[in-house]
Amino acid sequence: MVAPEPALAARVRASAGPPPGTIEVTVARSDPAAQRDFRVERFRPMVVLDLLIAIQREHDPSLAFRYSCRVAACGTCTVRVDGRPVLACQTIVDDDRRAARIEPLGGLPVVRDLIVDLGPFLDRWRRVTPFLVPVGADGEPGRAVPTAPDRGAIDEDLDCITCGACFAACGMAAADASFLGPAALLRAMILVADRRDGAADARLGVVGGDGGVDFCHGIGACSEVCPKGLDPARAIRRLRRWRLRPPR
Repeated sequence: MVAPEPALAARVRASAGPPPGTIEVTVARSDPAAQRDFRVERFRPMVVLDLLIAIQREHDPSLAFRYSCRVAACGTCTVRVDGRPVLACQTIVDDDRRAARIEPLGGLPVVRDLIVDLGPFLDRWRRVTPFLVPVGADGEPGRAVPTAPDRGAIDEDLDCITCGACFAACGMAAADASFLGPAALLRAMILVADRRDGAADARLGVVGGDGGVDFCHGIGACSEVCPKGLDPARAIRRLRRWRLRPPR
């Protein structure tokens, strides 16, 4: 058997992908002159955040990204991996993955590299009055205790960490600045269902008005990408019913 020519052997090795134990990572950068492509050594277990930290420490300390808790509780490390919004701290880098493309969240202004301005997201969140408004002194608030019949409408959606993944996956949120977006509508549903809250009628007026539930196209991408397994699309369907027949 004739040995291949050195040049041919080099081409064969190149076509086989990166060497074992590494992964090729392409990162979106706000500076066109900044390095974008990196080869990162693997270890187990490894998450996307580990890739970013390795790039920053071993290749380019100027790479900018956010993270804090590392336990999927703060929501600050949300990025897009191969186009899908994910929490970098909980998204496993599979052993068979040879490459990854990491980008900032869509639908939000980029501050630098993978850091986005969450202002548009939080502005819409605030529009639904996202906190409990106690019933006035002339009324005794009910209590949405764990055994209350209507508590089930709340329990399944209480774990929102305002990470913005659902917002980034929603085409309407990016296309129309008036649309409240899935996270804000999910929060509104939780509070409308809570009998301790005294602002249900006002909140239903907001979600049923301009930029409210009728702007949702029902595609369901928000629920598909939620890292906590919540279902904003279902919350929006509930609000559509409740504006005609409130739950309480």
